[in-house]
Amino acid sequence: MRLLFVAALTAALATATNAEDKKGTPVELAGLKSTAPGAWKEETPSNKMRMLQFKLPKAEGDAEDAELALFKSPGGGTVQANLERQEKKFEIPAGKKAEDVIKTEKLKFGDKHEGAYQDIQGTLLKKFPPFDPNAKITKVTDYRQIYVIFEAKEGDGTVVYSMTLLGPTKTVEKHKKAFDEWVKNFK
Repeated sequence: MRLLFVAALTAALATATNAEDKKGTPVELAGLKSTAPGAWKEETPSNKMRMLQFKLPKAEGDAEDAELALFKSPGGGTVQANLERQEKKFEIPAGKKAEDVIKTEKLKFGDKHEGAYQDIQGTLLKKFPPFDPNAKITKVTDYRQIYVIFEAKEGDGTVVYSMTLLGPTKTVEKHKKAFDEWVKNFK
């Protein structure tokens, strides 16, 4: 009888833990809200520029997880300038043209914000520290970044919101559908 009770208690705890694992983090951007998938683990942002940061579990065969970082930048430059800056983080693979590996399209964020959705694949030119012009660059092949950016009027000015999903190509592909759905769900 006691063994049966312990088994039932263990099953109940496992179910509660699984339900808790599936519960995601609520995120608010420009007054719009969406809940991140439960598989995305919220982390302490790695620098002061980041509002939020998530780790997305790696795909089988990939060496590392992907990272999703969210930013809010008052006076953060134009959408076009930010898209161009993202493109410079990547090297186009030999034999390919930019339009083969960089896809950019207009995006409606929520029901009132115009922005852009950019998908880049290639060799990441990883800089550390990121904004140091003399930073060492490490080339990381087979990387992918999905970048969403939009502007919002706040107070007397414009604020630029952006999110960067960056990681090994297979891992980003593994999370792309959930990411796209999450972005679409901001209301």
